[in-house]
Amino acid sequence: MIPRRCILGVPVCVTIFFLQGSKAVADAPMGSGLWLCQPAPRCGDQVYDPLQHCCSDDTILPLNRTRQCGPNCTFWPCLELCCPESFGPKRFVVKLKVLGTQSQCPSSPISRICPR
Repeated sequence: MIPRRCILGVPVCVTIFFLQGSKAVADAPMGSGLWLCQPAPRCGDQVYDPLQHCCSDDTILPLNRTRQCGPNCTFWPCLELCCPESFGPKRFVVKLKVLGTQSQCPSSPISRICPR
């Protein structure tokens, strides 16, 4: 007579053996698809895809959108700030937004100075 533990252990061992050889789990790419446990980025009360859009002043913009900075300059509002300089004749400076911070003109690094 075979003990009951051996009878129950055989199907469990066979199942584990087949699961280890299964390609369904081993070939699944780790970085693909949405991670539902992460909060989706929000802009105001709307959700957006950060690979295609950004949030600028509670407005969702495409990443390649440009805007005017002064009379002779353009900038990307998703990546840069347009900063008017207050000293002397009015000139504009484009500064880089720093990821992970609330970027502001006085503390951001200069990207370029706009021509007058």
